[in-house]
Amino acid sequence: MEAPTLRVLGEGAPPAPKKGALVRRLRRLPEGALFLFEDETFLRQYPPLRAAWAPQGEQARVPITGENAKRVLFGALNPLTGHRIVLQRPTLRQEDFQAFLRLLRARYPGRPLYLLLDKAGCHTALRSQQLATRLDIHLLWLPKQWSELNVMDHLWRGLKQHVAANRQYPTVDAQAQDAEDWVMGLTPRQALRKAGVLSRRFWLRSFL
Repeated sequence: MEAPTLRVLGEGAPPAPKKGALVRRLRRLPEGALFLFEDETFLRQYPPLRAAWAPQGEQARVPITGENAKRVLFGALNPLTGHRIVLQRPTLRQEDFQAFLRLLRARYPGRPLYLLLDKAGCHTALRSQQLATRLDIHLLWLPKQWSELNVMDHLWRGLKQHVAANRQYPTVDAQAQDAEDWVMGLTPRQALRKAGVLSRRFWLRSFL
């Protein structure tokens, strides 16, 4: 099996007009508005095995099963303050995304919200967009196939490295709770650093 090709943020960057249009849109936000990055990640009962011991010269054997319970973490991060909101859900359906939209509105009452996110099916579903409009939440689409621009995606990578990979939990719910605690236990500066916001190459650095 071939290893996936990895892209480094900044190498082969998406077309400048797409990023430029987003930056210009953010510069025109009304006073008091907030913008957040939003994304989801899967947690599975049997986590990724990235390292294992095996006798020298022998191929490591890893038992697998077709059953693998999962949970989904919805997350949003404020790139200005490092504040995070996380919600555990059983699936990645439009109803789950809509529950997260309601949570965001409850946590940030009375202020226009702008979400930077990808075009996952649960995001683009008609009912999700209608609910976002009613809640005064504006969905700003990131360039297609460029998850590197989403800081929540970088934060999830740190989560998988420290919580999920090579670690077996008694239940998937215990794993999900530990994952949520890890994300919420970071200081604002730690969250921003792990999300790549403090990098000199962060694509919104000039805006921040």
